[in-house]
Amino acid sequence: MVQSSSNQSSSKPEVKGDLKYDSKVIQKIVGIALSDIKGLLTVNGGFFSNIADKIVNSDDVTSGVNVEVGKKQVAVDIEIVAEYGVDITKLYDQIKEKIQEKVKEMTGLDTVEVNVTVVDIKTKEQHEKDSVSLQDRITGAANDTKDKISDQKDKVQDKAEEKKKGSKESRVK
Repeated sequence: MVQSSSNQSSSKPEVKGDLKYDSKVIQKIVGIALSDIKGLLTVNGGFFSNIADKIVNSDDVTSGVNVEVGKKQVAVDIEIVAEYGVDITKLYDQIKEKIQEKVKEMTGLDTVEVNVTVVDIKTKEQHEKDSVSLQDRITGAANDTKDKISDQKDKVQDKAEEKKKGSKESRVK
């Protein structure tokens, strides 16, 4: 019996490369992480973004989240609208904690800075009222108009049926 021996080394060659994160990825992580913080009504996307949100419904979680991404670290800047009556310093601490936790968990990057600017405070009711977009209003108006037209059509049909019955009886004597 002949045995063959192999002189190949068992160690694999080292694979080189870099792992980088586009700022949009970090913005999404931050935006989604902030979505369930009690007392945070919205992240403010700036004047033009807010106008766009008022015209069309938008679920862009990156709006209002600005980040700087390095090889090992991340810095985050956001503007928020806080709920009236909430302790804003505690809200800030929750925001920092959540961002730091999710960014580290998903990317391994350290969050070294979180800057939060509170641009407004509102009650939940006021925020919901202000959040109704033009698209929502147009859809509501279109549905109302459709309902009214349908009601009027039914009334006209009923009147036509009455006239039809009345005219048949009076025509023949």
